[in-house]
Amino acid sequence: MAGLWSFSGRHRILHLTWFAFFLTFVVWFNFAPLATAVQADLGLTEAQLRTLAICNVALTVPARIIIGMLLDRYGPRLTYSCLLIYTAIPCFAFALAQDFGQLVISRLALSIVGCGFVIGIRMVAEWFSAKEIGLAEGIYGGWGNFGSAGAAFTVPTIAMAGSFLAAGQANWRLAIALTGIVSAIYGVIYYLNVSDTPPGKVYERPASSAGMEVTSQKSFWALLAMNIPLVGILGVIAWRLTKVGFLSQTGLYVTWLLLMALYLFQAYNIWRANKPLMTGQKRYPAEERYKFSQVSVLEIGYLACFGSELAIVSMLPAFFERTFSLSAALAGGIAASYSFMNLIARPGGGLISDKIGSRKWTMTVVTALMGLGYLLMSGANGDWSLMFAIGVAMAAGFFVMASEGATFAIVPLIKRRVTGQVAGNVGAYGNVGAVAFLTVYSLLPAGEVGDRIFFQMLGVVALISASLCAFCLREPVGSHEDEPEGLAHSGVAAQVYGQGQIDP
Repeated sequence: MAGLWSFSGRHRILHLTWFAFFLTFVVWFNFAPLATAVQADLGLTEAQLRTLAICNVALTVPARIIIGMLLDRYGPRLTYSCLLIYTAIPCFAFALAQDFGQLVISRLALSIVGCGFVIGIRMVAEWFSAKEIGLAEGIYGGWGNFGSAGAAFTVPTIAMAGSFLAAGQANWRLAIALTGIVSAIYGVIYYLNVSDTPPGKVYERPASSAGMEVTSQKSFWALLAMNIPLVGILGVIAWRLTKVGFLSQTGLYVTWLLLMALYLFQAYNIWRANKPLMTGQKRYPAEERYKFSQVSVLEIGYLACFGSELAIVSMLPAFFERTFSLSAALAGGIAASYSFMNLIARPGGGLISDKIGSRKWTMTVVTALMGLGYLLMSGANGDWSLMFAIGVAMAAGFFVMASEGATFAIVPLIKRRVTGQVAGNVGAYGNVGAVAFLTVYSLLPAGEVGDRIFFQMLGVVALISASLCAFCLREPVGSHEDEPEGLAHSGVAAQVYGQGQIDP
């Protein structure tokens, strides 16, 4: 990574890709900084605002699965470019919305943009070797993830500037639309300036893009089981929409039936992709196998870290405002500093994973420290000094984002040709966590008691995840070495696991 600032070769690809991710996060989070303006303009209730926050992460769950399949099939260059161009459509729809129903529909469409993260994971993995994949993916994820803070600072500024062109509250519409325009323009720039792989390297594609490829019958059943929460959380969102009158009770039942049909359709596609394996017509050689249990542990880990980050970002301003009697502006500024940790923490987690010699124990330790940080935050009250509370929140945030970096230092090393689908499944669990945590938070009593229970819940989930990492996660062998000559183009080097990790 010595040439990081050279903006040439693979480092140029890294910079272009993290900025693509940055823009998708600006678009994804362009509503939160303008929530009060939208509320005043359209007369929304507090319950409707909370529902829009949940809608903002709703379709990201299935989108990350679908985009992972498209990514492995068509490559990150085309997939990322199309997603960036697509963002303009729901941004304009949201900017032109006239009622709550239109806001919900456009926000659901915008939630698809949150799947962009998955695409860059594969792009970066194609351009960087195993021994530095943690830092490279950490820079991509951390600097791109900073788009949420970028939205918090830039979108209101654009809205204020827009007041010279449009009277009243209409300036929020200009700001939302402009983020989509910028993203779409960059989609064209990205397509013209990157390639899927370095010169001479073959882009590996799975035999079938219908469903995720597994290498043992045991893993097939595990994959079906781990897909249940991905569909189930959409049922929770549908239930939430009935509470604000967007869906009727009949509509809820119809939605649940459709989600059951969706799960069965997914299961059928997974069967199609793995039919030769399940019927005994195909058996993978040892060097081609991987254990899906490793993916499952990473999914739960990402649920704990990224899921909690999205939830924390949504409630932290109100937490500081209530607990320390701050103004809304000051509390928002303090809470926004939480996202600044992405600039160093996520690359830091990846760098530690590269350097310390054990990716498993890096993830275990930082996830456990994240849990302890949340448990400490649960004790925050008005008797604490404000600076100490900020310090605790920032420390917890560091370990949250370091855990994210450590997670995706392992993801590209599972099996290269299905990296998109593995990243899609793991990333989707982050959104499952976000929806689940936000839903629980909406049901807790308002104020200090609810905040305490919320932080305790996040801490316990993180400690459970750390325990799973300690006892179930395996260390990828060779993950701190350059790929051997002759294997660099085949991807086999990043797939080989140690003794006891190969499925029978």
